[in-house]
Amino acid sequence: MSKVFLITGAGRGLGADIARQALAAGHQVVATGRRPERVLEALGGEHDNLLATALDITDPAAAHSAVQAATDRFGRIDVLINNAANFYAGYFEEISPEQMRRQIETNLFGPMNVTRAVLPVMRAQRDGHVITISSLAGLVGLEFCVAYAAAKFGVEGFMESLRYDVEPFNIRTTVVEPGFFRTELLVDTSTTWAELSIDDYAERTAATKKGWQAMNGQQRGDPAKLAAALLTLAGQEQPPGRFVAGADAIDAVSAKAKDLLAQADASRELGEDLAHDDAQTVGA
Repeated sequence: MSKVFLITGAGRGLGADIARQALAAGHQVVATGRRPERVLEALGGEHDNLLATALDITDPAAAHSAVQAATDRFGRIDVLINNAANFYAGYFEEISPEQMRRQIETNLFGPMNVTRAVLPVMRAQRDGHVITISSLAGLVGLEFCVAYAAAKFGVEGFMESLRYDVEPFNIRTTVVEPGFFRTELLVDTSTTWAELSIDDYAERTAATKKGWQAMNGQQRGDPAKLAAALLTLAGQEQPPGRFVAGADAIDAVSAKAKDLLAQADASRELGEDLAHDDAQTVGA
């Protein structure tokens, strides 16, 4: 069945892969990016089922304008894919406060802005699916990723809680945790390095930055296959609330889950009996 997709960050990388495959499958696609002409170029030009429109996800007014353009053209929005993101890389003390705010503004408030604009349409339809691309770094802290992880951990909480808000309106939510895929996240236009420099970190910063740069274009994951998997999820009646993508991410998240269970068990002796002495056991 044909659906209307609204995809952010569709001018390159994973977003372009999703948009191309959705069009090939017969869906209608609202492909957004800061430069609509670049989106059209990436997707092979004009198409009857394609609307390329401008969207800076950090601008709430732009999000509402993109949603209005989508409904004017196609009448509805069935699937929102929050894909647009960037990466501020570095150790915490070398990431400036301004960089930290910009990272969270794009990677957390950006998806919130677009979702806030789309939800009234989906509520009116009493149907919809919000898919937000998080990251392995949204569940597992990684070295040199403190700003990115802070934003993506926020995305996890946002999406996990949003589910309960919108379930009564038949709106489904899925948060996606890809591992290392050969997208364009590590290209210069998507990655910003820490702007501060502290001698104690200098040697590690130089070595770690070199390692991240060498990884670009060598990641194991195939974004075209991830795009196909996301289209499969979008077609499911009961999609999962969380989709961990890639063998590396599945292994890392499984290890984190075991670690959390171990930490909870280790907390019992000191942490379990902290209630007021006069507290009543629920149901007693």
